[in-house]
Amino acid sequence: MQIWQHVLTTETSPHINPEDPREKDANLVLVFGSIEYFSAPHLLRTIQETFPQAVVAGCSTAGEIAQRGLLENTALITAIRFDHTTVRVVDAEITRMEDSLATGTILGDALVGPGLAGVLMFGVGLQINGSDLLEGLTARIGTQIPVSGGLAGDGGAFKQTWVASGSTTSNQKVVAIGLYGKRVRLGHGSFGGWEPFGPSRKITHAQGNILYKLDGESALAIYKRYLGDHAKDLPGSGLLFPLEVLDEHHASVGLIRTILGIDETSGSLTLAGAVEENGHVRLMHASTDALILGARQAAEKSVGQLDLNNHLGQGLAILVSCVGRKLVMGDQVDDEIAEVVGQVGSEFVFTGFYSYGEMCPLENAKACKLHNQTMTVTLIAEI
Repeated sequence: MQIWQHVLTTETSPHINPEDPREKDANLVLVFGSIEYFSAPHLLRTIQETFPQAVVAGCSTAGEIAQRGLLENTALITAIRFDHTTVRVVDAEITRMEDSLATGTILGDALVGPGLAGVLMFGVGLQINGSDLLEGLTARIGTQIPVSGGLAGDGGAFKQTWVASGSTTSNQKVVAIGLYGKRVRLGHGSFGGWEPFGPSRKITHAQGNILYKLDGESALAIYKRYLGDHAKDLPGSGLLFPLEVLDEHHASVGLIRTILGIDETSGSLTLAGAVEENGHVRLMHASTDALILGARQAAEKSVGQLDLNNHLGQGLAILVSCVGRKLVMGDQVDDEIAEVVGQVGSEFVFTGFYSYGEMCPLENAKACKLHNQTMTVTLIAEI
């Protein structure tokens, strides 16, 4: 397994200048970048000309992640040549949030097959229910196959996001990458670092990712009461105060839900992922130090899962973190990336992005869930 990486900026675009002639043999290219690159036709054309044997997948971002830290207004291109792993890229259109489950099912049907070891998936960040998307996918490939990835961003504007698949970009698409073979190894880790405050509350009315009532009262009214002065900045300030999902014993299940929108008429909150009626949630807030520690713990989990006996060549680290974390940390956002790099090590090449939703298996389980407000780490290597 060998990996090459290029960063396109306004000064270098649309040119890629490979220094290693072996780059033409790459069989997968991941591309994460600002929306300007995805709405222009030259990006994928340039990638295809540079890496003629590769399949391409990626998405627009709310900031790109490289080993040296946060990048913005760039296109981060990572070319991988697997020596013992087969790669398959499939995609499906999604035009309505209600189609999320069916879209996941289509992707799962296209990927399921002998030797499937793991899936990377990147979807549009708006008008999508990531929980349903994953449910549809895993219903076809099985919960024993790990899935990770994230939902695209658009720099925090929440207007239009993009996905790249093969030779096309689209603002209504999900792309999934299947990795097949016995010699690919994957490690996953996800952690938040957000701290709960206030009492737990029962979800008395919800439909999918729309939360209507908590303890029989308007969810929006309760949320505004807790936010105080921050409520005037909704829905944007919702990124700073997510909800923690609890079980019937009011203990955390390891999932966080971001507020993406509000409806004054119905008094509801639109969440980035689904919640279950009669479940429980609790508000959260964060400090920079806690978020940075959470990133370190995510990295430690991913390294602990990775079996690297007879590891051959380089490894790939894909970091997907939430735009809400970026907003909270501000100028210290590079610190969470540095924590992950320090834990994973220099044998890995780092890529990734700030997202509108993260996908990663829960701790001690392969079943993948949609996360919000987490740093997720996926490690890929071959033996």
